[in-house]
Amino acid sequence: MTQEIREIDVRDLVLWTENPRDPINSAASDQDVANKAFEDRHSKWSLSKLADDMGKHYDLSELPTVVYKDGKPVVYDGNRRVILAKLLHGSVIFPKKKSQFLLPEIPIKLPCNVCSEEVGLKNVYRKHSSNNSWEWLERDIFASKYMHQKKSPFLILEENTRLITRYPFLNKRFVRDEIFTETNLSKLGFFIEDGKLISSHGSEDGMQILEDLADKIDKKIITTRENRGLVIEFLTDGSKLLINKNLSEEKKVNFTIPPNTQEGGNSFDESGDLFDEENSGDSEEPKPKRRKQRSRENDPKIFGGALSLEVGDVNNLYRDIEHLHDYYLKHKEVLSSRFTSLIRMSLRLLCETAGGEQWTTYLKTNFNEAKSTLTQDQKTTLSSHSIKDDRIAELLQTGAHNYAASQNMNQTIALSIIIGSILTNTYGKKGS
Repeated sequence: MTQEIREIDVRDLVLWTENPRDPINSAASDQDVANKAFEDRHSKWSLSKLADDMGKHYDLSELPTVVYKDGKPVVYDGNRRVILAKLLHGSVIFPKKKSQFLLPEIPIKLPCNVCSEEVGLKNVYRKHSSNNSWEWLERDIFASKYMHQKKSPFLILEENTRLITRYPFLNKRFVRDEIFTETNLSKLGFFIEDGKLISSHGSEDGMQILEDLADKIDKKIITTRENRGLVIEFLTDGSKLLINKNLSEEKKVNFTIPPNTQEGGNSFDESGDLFDEENSGDSEEPKPKRRKQRSRENDPKIFGGALSLEVGDVNNLYRDIEHLHDYYLKHKEVLSSRFTSLIRMSLRLLCETAGGEQWTTYLKTNFNEAKSTLTQDQKTTLSSHSIKDDRIAELLQTGAHNYAASQNMNQTIALSIIIGSILTNTYGKKGS
């Protein structure tokens, strides 16, 4: 059997957990998939719009593609339409607190294109790789995992850095085909060898360079019309110095992402299940060789700069943390990787001192006003580390109890910037 049309009961159809649109753990139920579709964090499902576009009658002009796996009919293509059918016939329900919408008339048995997995995968890839319903990273993941194509440099970079899921604006064709090419990556000090990312840089230096380049793309300094394909020329002087210095040392190591740099995203691991972002990058990388201290100008300022606070416990603790950070900058070549945990935990203590028993409410209540006073670069820093009003307390709590999270110094600095602004608004010297 290559392909044939069969009518299958809606209630028997199984939603595909590995749908490249928005994959989920392979053990997830149909209801779990439906819940994720309603959550639609990446705006890829749009179920209510699909129902509205269909109107009163279900559109039979496109058939779901179904592959039988372990005796069960799995929907490889058409999951959105099948979710609507399952909603109508009660095999999944609208999640709580989600607005219900009108559903078209859908028969209990749907005509489906039943085929072998090989044919089904080819049909899915042909359709979605040509109609722009998948983004470029999704296409590369599918092509590598299911079509057995060689991994692109774009996908290898993502697997080793999570850069694309952290900065979705990079998920564009020109970035894939003109920026993150093997030639340009080598100019930055990154190399593709045997499907792995090799680098002249340690994890923190490497991520600083990549984030600098991402910033230039985000600010449209590099576009399809301006400075097309350039990767070195518009980086900061600090990034250029790092590239020249590390390339001159002629050493190459497997590139590993700094612990907990990535806060979520959709990528497949080698087993085919959704990559578990919460547990990624927890292994400690080998300590790099001793190197000259970076100039203070290139080190981000804790709290975004000096604060002017009213005399008292909050000001005293703020000053202590500032001195602790200065000590870290001067001695980080000889300090263990655990030292940064002290700074992360100190930030939580500072917030507890400022906000009292209701410190989490204190942070959330004052977050948006404080954020409005930040520069655009500082706001971008918060966004890149997923620091929001409803997450700031969680990140501080996680950092206090999780060594891997607390070692993410870039995120710690980002947290300190918004905390500094909150303290300035609530404990700042009058008239300052």
